[in-house]
This record gives sequence, C-alpha cells and structure tokens, in this order.
Amino acid sequence: MKHLVVLSGAGMSAESGLKTFRDSNGLWEGHDVMDVASPQGFKSNPELVLEFYNQRRRQLLEVKPNSGHQYLADLERDFKVSIVTQNVDDLHERAGSKSVLHLHGELFKVRSTYDSSDVKEWKNDLNIGDLCINGYQLRPDIVWFGEEVPLIPVAASICQDADVLLIIGTSMQVYPAAGLINYVKAQTKIYYIDPNPATVEHPQLTVIAEKASSGLHKINLR
Repeated sequence: MKHLVVLSGAGMSAESGLKTFRDSNGLWEGHDVMDVASPQGFKSNPELVLEFYNQRRRQLLEVKPNSGHQYLADLERDFKVSIVTQNVDDLHERAGSKSVLHLHGELFKVRSTYDSSDVKEWKNDLNIGDLCINGYQLRPDIVWFGEEVPLIPVAASICQDADVLLIIGTSMQVYPAAGLINYVKAQTKIYYIDPNPATVEHPQLTVIAEKASSGLHKINLR
C-alpha cells in the first residue's frame, strides 16, 4: 500500500472559514505576533494571550471540516495516509483522518507552565487562575515563536517513508516545517496545492495553483 504523506497549512482550513490569523502587514488579528504567540508576550501580558486563544477556540467550535479535509480522510480506504499539519485545529480529525501529527500544537489542548508534559483536553475559555495539578498556571498547548518544535524529527521520519508527498495550503516559509520537503526519497512524487503558491525549487515538484478542495482532484495518485 502506497504511503501518502500530507503537509498541511493554514490554507487547508481557510475553506472552512478559519482565518489564517496573519494579515499582509504581519499582524495577527490586529496584534503583533510576538505579543500573542511568544513566551515573552505571555510573560508580559498573559490575559491578552489567553483571550486571543480563547477567541480562536470559540471560532473553531463553530466551523466544520471542508471537502478537502474529507477527501484526505477518504483516501485512507486505498492508501496509508499520514498527515503532518502546521494547523492547531482538529478539522483533519473531525473529517475522519486517523494519523495526524500537529507540529505546532493543538488549540483544544492546554498544558502546565511548570511541566510541559502535563497536557489536557480543553474546549472552554482558559483564564488566569486555571491551574495544573501542581498549582501552576495553564497555557495553550501551542508552539510559540522562539520555542522548539519537538515533533520535527518525527515528521522528518514520516516524510522519509513517503511514496507521495502532498503540500497543501502552506506558504512554505515557516521553518523548520518548510524544510520537511528535503527529507523525501529521490523517487517520491511531490504535489504543492495552493491558490497562491510560493516559489519552491525541487526537481520532483508539481505545482497546482488551486484551493485544496479542487486541487486535490487534479493529482494522480495511482
């Protein structure tokens, strides 16, 4: 059975109505990214950071997987499918995908500021005073700018095993995730699906300048 590996980014979920957060001027919902997505921002204004993610969590509860998510889930009938996503939403899982690796964390999880391995499911607002079992403040289980991306070695191993690599809805500008394309085998077919694809030089790459929902139907997986 062919192993299909998917690298998905914010554009994958945009069709579900989720905003991609970052505007053309670099702001996230009107905030400087370092104010709401960095350890320094959390230290200086934790209330602002928690409310930023509370708003993201509420929005996620209101949207559903789109046809692109569903298409990928349906491929599991014929392929081994591994999804490596930069997205912090759960839309791949809700569509039915069984193997999803979240490089940058998950919006519906929180973790202790004392012990990063103390992670719990969380779908409500997270507020100052919500504490872990050891009495320390909880924070979003999100990889912020300036923090290590601990799952990159796992993702690289998955990409090394790919027979086909699909890159969907990502700018290919955020590292280390963008570097995963360099781990595939020499014979691996690579498809890059995005309505505004970045310039990526790779000998095995086919670019499909469309949204996920339509672009996925243009690839030949046989």
